[in-house]
Amino acid sequence: MPDTVSLQVLKIALPSPLRRLFDYLPASRVPPCGWQPGLRVRVPFGRRDVVGVVVELANDSELPRSQLRAVIEALDDTPLPKDWLWLCRFAARYYQHSLGDTLHHAMPARLRQGHPMAGRTQTLWRANRQVSPDLNRAPKQAELYALLCQHPHGLATRAVSAHGFGREQLNALMKKGLAYSQDITLTAPEPPSGNLLAAPALPLSREQAVALSTLHEKLDGYHPCLLEGVTGSGKTEVYLQLIEAVAAKGKQSLVLVPEIGLTPQTLARFRSRFRAPVVALHSGLTDPERLDVWEAAASGRALIVIGTRSAIFTPLANPGAIIVDEEHDGSYKQQDGLRYHARDLAVARAHYHGIPLLLGSATPSLESLQQALSGSYRHVRLTQRPSRHQPARLELIDLRHQRRQGGLLPEAIKAIKSTLAAGKQVLVFINRRGFAPTLACHACGWIAECGQCDSRMTLHRQPPLLACHHCDSRRALPDACPECGSGDLRALGAGTERTEETLQGLFPKVAVHRIDRDSTRKKDSFEQILKEIQRGEPCLLVGTQMLAKGHHLPHVTLVVVINADGGLYAADFRALEHSAQLLEQVAGRAGRAADPGRVLIQTLHPDDPHLGQLAEQGYGALARNLLEERRLAQLPPFTFMALLRIESPREEAALALAQQAGQALRQWLGETRLATHCLGPVPAPMERRQNRYHLHLMLAAGKRSQLHAAASWLVQWMEANREARRVRWSIDIDPQTLS
Repeated sequence: MPDTVSLQVLKIALPSPLRRLFDYLPASRVPPCGWQPGLRVRVPFGRRDVVGVVVELANDSELPRSQLRAVIEALDDTPLPKDWLWLCRFAARYYQHSLGDTLHHAMPARLRQGHPMAGRTQTLWRANRQVSPDLNRAPKQAELYALLCQHPHGLATRAVSAHGFGREQLNALMKKGLAYSQDITLTAPEPPSGNLLAAPALPLSREQAVALSTLHEKLDGYHPCLLEGVTGSGKTEVYLQLIEAVAAKGKQSLVLVPEIGLTPQTLARFRSRFRAPVVALHSGLTDPERLDVWEAAASGRALIVIGTRSAIFTPLANPGAIIVDEEHDGSYKQQDGLRYHARDLAVARAHYHGIPLLLGSATPSLESLQQALSGSYRHVRLTQRPSRHQPARLELIDLRHQRRQGGLLPEAIKAIKSTLAAGKQVLVFINRRGFAPTLACHACGWIAECGQCDSRMTLHRQPPLLACHHCDSRRALPDACPECGSGDLRALGAGTERTEETLQGLFPKVAVHRIDRDSTRKKDSFEQILKEIQRGEPCLLVGTQMLAKGHHLPHVTLVVVINADGGLYAADFRALEHSAQLLEQVAGRAGRAADPGRVLIQTLHPDDPHLGQLAEQGYGALARNLLEERRLAQLPPFTFMALLRIESPREEAALALAQQAGQALRQWLGETRLATHCLGPVPAPMERRQNRYHLHLMLAAGKRSQLHAAASWLVQWMEANREARRVRWSIDIDPQTLS
């Protein structure tokens, strides 16, 4: 690394899609730590000033010094955390993404805007009781002193003002030695000394104890472990006691959860267990709150950090363990921009830090399961629930040739009635928002289709409209068929709204709670519904997959799945895996407490062998069967894939560029004899979306290094191609969906 005396050039990453660094001259004012990688700087870029990050120091540049512009100012006295910078560089390299854009994505908005890297503080005022007050001639000061004595933990300046006192009285008490102030951070105070537990740990079952002892064997060093436990088997208690052992060493734990909806309940459980500071990172925080949490983690004050996907980029001063709950969940994969997978970055980060990694799931992804079966990960299993009830078996109900009410068969309605009569709760699962997926004319067969996508409009009743769930376009309900003028327009199929309406009609005296993205838009609305459910009164829950992910619903003893066929025959090779995981997860909401559960699965294909195996033998057996099918077909996890996505409002432009890219890549692969296959281009499963045509070019290789070599070459070819600047394109490493 060049010394600061001979330093001539700073190589800076800027928030730009260009996969390159930009050369600048140092500012005249040298930061206290000297010029180092990781310093944020403000630089001129085009006609505006932007915030970038110094990545490298150099003695020269490819450009003449006279053409280089100077840094305006350094924004930090010390560089950003080294572990954070390493992770960003790794992610940019692995996912073939711009480093500047990766750094921009990974830091809080306040840091991107140039604000100081410091959490907010608050001034607290306290009374000094060791000095005898003599305030007979100052009644206002006497009142303030008495007020401070009533609040031994301190009063904030704003609270003092709210009681009618000002800075004059506070300063007077300070001069007399009767009061003093202290600045405290708003997020995560210093960890307490002594016992870290606010509540005792729960007793463990034999399987939980074995799992925890296995994890305790190797608390130092990189040791990935897959904890495969049936729903309700107590995986969270294993997490808590592992974190307790890590915190006892003064080290931090990072816990990832798949959805923001899981964060409040997870946070509440962790905070009730530990006296140590527990903080959360998720999309519901304001920008200042996010920076507070980020700084608390980076400084080491926050011993436990809980967050959704983006929390993987949280710096840790003293990392001790990383836990990924529901590791199979698709929401860990970012689907635009920097297309990273938080679980995979957790693996890389745990390896870098040399700390344990725990992946937990009742339905592990085939990638993680194969790593466990091959011995690369330790494999620990929990097969029993604390209630001693076996997980409810799936009962398949034939939908063919039967009348339905709001999607429900008579057998399902009968089961719901008996469950409610027993004072229990019922979960009705339907993974479709709205009233009905289709509005059609009974006279001529017209169907309401989206004008911007190759999809049908969904009928909504609250409020009444037609909406496309792919591009979010909306239009009013027609009074008559636009094709033939008939007024006989009918809603076909069922969504959450229609099922809710049906159940309200069938059971008018029972509360019906609909839980989907439409009904939980208001802040805290989801948490309020969950609080009502937790009261335990008989009720009906109608929900999408929001309810299937990790929620503990102890009073639910019956689950009804309206239709299980959505993912059985989809074009995406991962669809069956994802569908089986979803069914098993939603089934796991039943019978989690004292009473056994029952799960009814309505299907048009009760004889499907995969569905039959899931019902009879469970997810584990089906997953191993799917792994063998993937091995024979040479699909992931037995091969590695990348997807070049091209989209344009002009179909011919997208197709021409995709064909050129495919031809050029095949020629290069032939010259280099790299064992990588290029497939396509082919239209995306939904070719037209938001009035843009989408095409895919797929790469597949038996070795990760070969795939990355081919993907890197393709990215460079696209960046150098003029036509590529007229379309949108992106490279997706390890795609989780082909949509």
